[in-house]
Amino acid sequence: MCHKEPSAVVHFETMPAYQGDDLVGDIRVFWSYYPCLRAFRHCKPIVQVDGTHLYGKYKGCLLVAVSQDGNNNIVPIAFAIVEGETSDAWHFFLRNLRQHVVTRDGVGLISDRHESINVAVERSNGAWSPLRAFHMFCIRHIKSNFLRKFKAPYLQKLVVNIEYSRTVREYEVRYQRLREWGEAYTNWLNRIPREQYALTFDGGYQWGHMTTNLVECINSVLKGARNLPITALVKATFYRLNELFTRKRAEAEARINYGHVFSDVVTLKLHANQLA
Repeated sequence: MCHKEPSAVVHFETMPAYQGDDLVGDIRVFWSYYPCLRAFRHCKPIVQVDGTHLYGKYKGCLLVAVSQDGNNNIVPIAFAIVEGETSDAWHFFLRNLRQHVVTRDGVGLISDRHESINVAVERSNGAWSPLRAFHMFCIRHIKSNFLRKFKAPYLQKLVVNIEYSRTVREYEVRYQRLREWGEAYTNWLNRIPREQYALTFDGGYQWGHMTTNLVECINSVLKGARNLPITALVKATFYRLNELFTRKRAEAEARINYGHVFSDVVTLKLHANQLA
């Protein structure tokens, strides 16, 4: 990989591990390609992270970070292979992600409510905390946690609507409606800082993204590769991203050659404003 892409960032970390009573070495590896590093400079200041298990001969987890550009394209920006979704593994990933890729401040970080991620954020010495970054939770995972806790599917929609509230008034009305069903529900919700899940209190740092769907799309794309040996998996990310960036470059060049100044998304919104 480094031979084909010498500007890629690759970082290894070894650690002790045991097989029975025998001490053996284990390794974590973080990587990001130079086009990913450059692409993030032009993306929204939002990062979604998630982990997915490898299910081939070699066990472990693949951690992925993605962003989104101004034309709503998903942009994978970093990967790591680690021993599992432990706090140490997430700390390794988030530390390298902050050092090498997400170098600007004021970034929103969206993840599930995995305790290991929360611990890693707390250990980041402020790198992933306000005002440098703002950690928020995927509402789909909050909904799942709520259902697992209370077995009340008839309240799931109300919980989601609370989180999607765009004004303080909307939030308060829906919150009170949930409280009328039982204070246990709102007491559970109160244990999550509302700026980490409610749209109206997020300071705009979620950019309208309320889930980790973007990164889960990439996990789905790489599903077949997760059964491969580690070297083949890394090569799969290289060639698939190479195809992605080549195709998107061709699309952008075609628009420029046709005289377009803005992306499809911006052009459509400008057109809609003109008709309004």
